[in-house]
Amino acid sequence: MSASMPTHCRDNHRRRAVPWPGVLVAVLLAGFNTAAPGFTLEVERVTDRAYALVGDIGPRSVENHALNNTLGFVVTDDGVILVGSGASPAGAALIERTVAGVTPQPIRWVVNIGAQDHHWLGNDYFAAKGAEIIALERTVAAQQTHVDAHLARLRGLLGDVVEDIGPAYAPAPIDADRASLQLGGLDLELMWPGNGHFPGDAVLWLPRQRVVFTGDFVFHDRMLGIHPFTSVVAWRDAFDAIAALEPAHVVPGHGRPGDMAKATADTGDYLHSLADRVGGALEDWMEIGATIEALAEAPAFRHLRFYDDWHRRNLHRTYLQLESAL
Repeated sequence: MSASMPTHCRDNHRRRAVPWPGVLVAVLLAGFNTAAPGFTLEVERVTDRAYALVGDIGPRSVENHALNNTLGFVVTDDGVILVGSGASPAGAALIERTVAGVTPQPIRWVVNIGAQDHHWLGNDYFAAKGAEIIALERTVAAQQTHVDAHLARLRGLLGDVVEDIGPAYAPAPIDADRASLQLGGLDLELMWPGNGHFPGDAVLWLPRQRVVFTGDFVFHDRMLGIHPFTSVVAWRDAFDAIAALEPAHVVPGHGRPGDMAKATADTGDYLHSLADRVGGALEDWMEIGATIEALAEAPAFRHLRFYDDWHRRNLHRTYLQLESAL
């Protein structure tokens, strides 16, 4: 990846490579719900312009259109910046209706910060309506790597609805790890802090509002999952890079918005615990079974949903990862 990209201007849309920002300012948080039949996305106001779209905290299902994640949007004077587009046209349509319940402004931009299906497979729905899809090259590459597996998984869940999904990628992905965006008169920064839950995931940072949309770098209220391709150490370091922004508001990839203390308690501390405690067991030459049994109880994280399903699996995968790096 190159360290910079050419500056260009078009319809109030400017991109350029920038350094990591510094400190942010605090804004109050308020929440409200949107009413709709059947499954609804909960809208939570984060600042006067930024909102979270909170999906199901539980498993993905036909009823929730596989939207068991948190997306978001930012309202500008010239249109809406949507952060994530859902997993299907039906999910994208629900997102569109939910946003319309908050503002009459049209969705003009869709920023992809995630490579997992429910963060971007609704792109085609919005692109067909004229929205511009924006993403880093790293994110697009990861989307392309995993798209077949994601479509197969969604086919098993949603059935023939998957045939309506036409994977659409950002047409001009940004060849930089950090880039500034000026959309609708707002300054934003799209950043890759390092690999996380999925390689190539990014964050969207609003420096004036001190809001960060983290995608799957942060899980609130539910246990994160370590995949075979997830580097625990890289994710831990990426989380620390996000924390260094000192955000006042964190819109996670799963769960309700919160602050950095919440993100640290539910995600950062757990990643550090996995890397440090499993790494310590390997230094002591403990076998994998003994390590999992010794670390099976983690009371600081027992409040997280899916703790019983994921914690032992995370220990197992972390052990194999760290062992292979020796």
